[in-house]
Amino acid sequence: MVGASSLQPRLLSSFVGDRFVQSRRPLHQLFGCNPGNKHVSMQLSRTFSGLTNLLFNRRNLEGLPNSKRKRLRPGKLSPRRPVPGHILRPPYVTSKKPPGIVSGPEVHGEKGIECMRNSGRLAAQVLEYAGTLVKPGIKTDEIDEAVHRMIIDNGAYPSPLGYGGFPKSVCTSVNECICHGIPDSRPLEDGDIINIDVTVYLNGYHGDTSATFFCGDVDDEARKLVEVTKECLDKAISICAPGLEFKKIGKTIHDHADKHRYGVVRMFVGHGVGSVFHADPVILHYRNNDGGRMMLNQTFTIEPMLTIGSINPIMWDDDWTVVTEDGSLSAQFEHTILITENGAEILTQC
Repeated sequence: MVGASSLQPRLLSSFVGDRFVQSRRPLHQLFGCNPGNKHVSMQLSRTFSGLTNLLFNRRNLEGLPNSKRKRLRPGKLSPRRPVPGHILRPPYVTSKKPPGIVSGPEVHGEKGIECMRNSGRLAAQVLEYAGTLVKPGIKTDEIDEAVHRMIIDNGAYPSPLGYGGFPKSVCTSVNECICHGIPDSRPLEDGDIINIDVTVYLNGYHGDTSATFFCGDVDDEARKLVEVTKECLDKAISICAPGLEFKKIGKTIHDHADKHRYGVVRMFVGHGVGSVFHADPVILHYRNNDGGRMMLNQTFTIEPMLTIGSINPIMWDDDWTVVTEDGSLSAQFEHTILITENGAEILTQC
């Protein structure tokens, strides 16, 4: 596994992390088919490097200005949880190849659609259950343990476990953590917000979803951020339909975030999902001029991340946990959707 300190800034999937095969192609060409290489790089062009050069900047800032909330600190990790041998594992669990975004969209036939509905439904049920566990004093590792158990009890594999070396079965991103928070010994505190990102691999298909939950008595500033982030996702899904340009998603999200003066994180993206964890198309959540249109029976995620302050990310030494540069709060919501003749069907809801 390549350490983050040796990598160039790049545009990332919400769970791909730093495990991409590099490419020298310009940004607008990054997601086309590359014969002989199933994975495409998402390295940013020099034009964008100034916006993203903080991703791998290791900092240790104490406290937050004008806030009683303390910066997040890494806790202790429990041992990796086992998965029974009879449960089907995604190929990347046993492969030594670094995972990345696979060229080509996930467009399904009748059987694939039914499998996607099943995996999406399970992911939604797991996420709903995980949300009921959020309360002051519970450790994020305890949430991971409960999620892990529910997924394997339903005959599925927790997709994050072993993906590019990720050590846990779910992501738990608290307060200023933008994404990829690793469950550990830190107990949740009254007033925290926490994004729980669940992906399950059931019968050969991934269902991917996340939501941000309130822990105890959350202040109005944090509540508004979470509510607007959910609105951004809902508005983006509502416009989806066959033939629609993908760039309309970013404009819809960015326009709504601007109305409330929130930042839209640009370093992490939505993605095609189905028989593979991450595939084309890449879904940008900010205004852009990328090409591409939605196709009937295509599945992908939309997962906007909004911040109260800086949109610049900093990665911890664990090479996964990404937090805001200034320690400001961040929220995220995600659904897996299916493009239908009538618009979009949300697959990850109970």
